[in-house]
Amino acid sequence: MVALALHNRHLQEFLPLYKCIRRWSDRFKEVDLPLFPGYVFCRFDHQERLPVLTTPGVYSIVGIGRAAVPVDDKEIAGLQTVMESGLPAEPWPFLRAGQTVHIDAGPLAGLEGILTEVRNRQRLAVSVSLLQRSVAVEIDRCWVTPVIHPAARPPAHALASYPCSEPRSAQLMRPGA
Repeated sequence: MVALALHNRHLQEFLPLYKCIRRWSDRFKEVDLPLFPGYVFCRFDHQERLPVLTTPGVYSIVGIGRAAVPVDDKEIAGLQTVMESGLPAEPWPFLRAGQTVHIDAGPLAGLEGILTEVRNRQRLAVSVSLLQRSVAVEIDRCWVTPVIHPAARPPAHALASYPCSEPRSAQLMRPGA
């Protein structure tokens, strides 16, 4: 309802949803649920936040103290890519540790995230740091290449000697301005 109200106010909102099977007493039904319950992303100028704050159902704008903190544009773009891919996605605990990987092939090509394994299946976790939450999407192991951060990279002469490997109310989140 909040996302629709923001949309009706001509604000750019983003509410990522995932499909979930819910059981009622007499049947099972597939329903769409928010990946981040209680949160809606919205692009707006922080100086013009009154239309956002007066939207029915909006509790507050996420930030530090009274200062709104934007969500990184790369993180929003990553979430949008996951949603547009059509691959099954689900909420996932925020991960601090784990292997950072780059997706080289498939519908998520170009994304970076954390590789995890659940029930012998590989998943890519795309995180929203400000919320300390993540979304996991199932991937094919052959799509990924490990990311080596510059501080962990061996000297250039050492690289040359290595063989190549194959490969309810809502809180508003403001994407980076």
